[in-house]
Amino acid sequence: MSISSPHTPNELSGDARLANLGYRPQLNRVLGLFANFAVAFTYLSPMVGIYSLFVLGVGTGGPAYVWLTWVPVLGMLLVAFVFGELASHYPVAGALYQYSKFSVGPRYGWFVGWFYGIALLITVAAVDTGVVSYVTALTHNWFGWNFDPTDHLTILLITVGLLIIQTILNITGATVMGRVAQFGVYVEIVGTLGIAIILAIHGFHHGLGFLFSTQQVQHVASNPLGLDFGGHWLTGAALIAVLAPVYIFYGFESAGDISEETRDAGRQVPRAMRWALIWGGISSFILIASLLLAMPSGNNPVGQTVDGGGVPFILGQLPSWLQDFLLLLIIFAFFSCGTSVQGAGSRLAFSYARDGALPGSAFLSAVHRRFKTPVNALIAGSVVSTLFVLLVFASPNHDVKFGFVTYPANTNALVSLVSFGVSGIYLSFLLTVIAAIVARRRGWVPEGQFRLGRWAWPVTLVAAAYLGLMLLNVVLPTGLTSPRGYFNLDWITLLVMLAVTLVGVLVFMLAHPVRDIRQHLSDADGPSGAERAQPQPSTD
Repeated sequence: MSISSPHTPNELSGDARLANLGYRPQLNRVLGLFANFAVAFTYLSPMVGIYSLFVLGVGTGGPAYVWLTWVPVLGMLLVAFVFGELASHYPVAGALYQYSKFSVGPRYGWFVGWFYGIALLITVAAVDTGVVSYVTALTHNWFGWNFDPTDHLTILLITVGLLIIQTILNITGATVMGRVAQFGVYVEIVGTLGIAIILAIHGFHHGLGFLFSTQQVQHVASNPLGLDFGGHWLTGAALIAVLAPVYIFYGFESAGDISEETRDAGRQVPRAMRWALIWGGISSFILIASLLLAMPSGNNPVGQTVDGGGVPFILGQLPSWLQDFLLLLIIFAFFSCGTSVQGAGSRLAFSYARDGALPGSAFLSAVHRRFKTPVNALIAGSVVSTLFVLLVFASPNHDVKFGFVTYPANTNALVSLVSFGVSGIYLSFLLTVIAAIVARRRGWVPEGQFRLGRWAWPVTLVAAAYLGLMLLNVVLPTGLTSPRGYFNLDWITLLVMLAVTLVGVLVFMLAHPVRDIRQHLSDADGPSGAERAQPQPSTD
């Protein structure tokens, strides 16, 4: 039967709009605005980001790095506006893949989704391994167990255990995923704003003016990490320190990945994206500022904090029972973050497979009759994330040179892969914003419930510029001993991007997805393009 409709996306209900785009509803539309927001917010997770990156932020930028928080918040807010317009017009699971597919064509959309999907799988592995040190600390405090958080087997066992629990919860339904994320929001509130209040009550050691100081970290003699910025903060230290918040402020786009499970998705998903960023920015700024003000006084507060281990060193001044409570909050924040990322990634895989875009698409697109979740996609994703975790065992004890590239000693392969968790996100975001530019140039007129109107072109162009410049800042190889080498390991991040691209080309050639994807490009309100097919009857 024909899938064309005389109605615009703004007039159609969620399932009706889905049918208009050539899909039959298979997932369970049970999530409201707060649940959708919760998934996006817990993926972004200020707690996970700050507790993981505070040392790098303050060590490279000093206390003034707190103000750099607003750079990625404002930049990504523009991106969220662009994504929100696309999400409102195309409220389909798979988000970036679907937006790019409809805007440019099958090949372009496939590779956008590929980069994004690999980044999600890597992020799950990174988040779940990141919680290991907190789990071992808590079990030591409670049971006297002395697990080594750097031991590869300990990392593997704890991470696999978390993955199993996360997978089971995600399998049991979108409602459960939403509940975990919603509780995660409350944990984030206590773990950010609550900690800030506790630290303030306990007593800050610095005045507000401390937040505007650099503590001379731009000079190698006084930089706690031994980094040399040539005495320049704004044009040196700040360019690197900004990467600490850059590594936090994404994940809001996952609100679009679960569009088919969200009621009134065309209206609520764009709102959830914006609110996840705004509240993530506010809570992050408050927590970072509080941690900075709570650092010890003296001649070298930054050095003492970095040498002491960062956040645990600062929180160590609190009563032991409160420290254990905070460890519980941190562990759940990591857990809920990983659960949300895994849930988003499984919807992307389902969206791909439903279009016949992957090898084994029939298997991956299967939806559980009772739970209405893509079970096989979830299980396959957890297996791939586990394989990534196994890379912790690959850690050379000496520098390995191949050509002009040096792989640093004692750096496990998972750490190198994790760099793509950010560079891959920024690459897929940039390609999606470029797709929006192409669509608009072709005459696409957004007709969802969220539209940018006359601000569309300036917002989209500035968003693309921000993503391009920050992607360059993330991946630019400047040497292992340079400040940027702490983040991208010189050429390693670019080589990982190349490897992911080559594997993607191989999978694309094996899948031959273009013909199948073309059958799911029907939208009377979409842009025209060389790779776009004419509306086809539904094959679902």
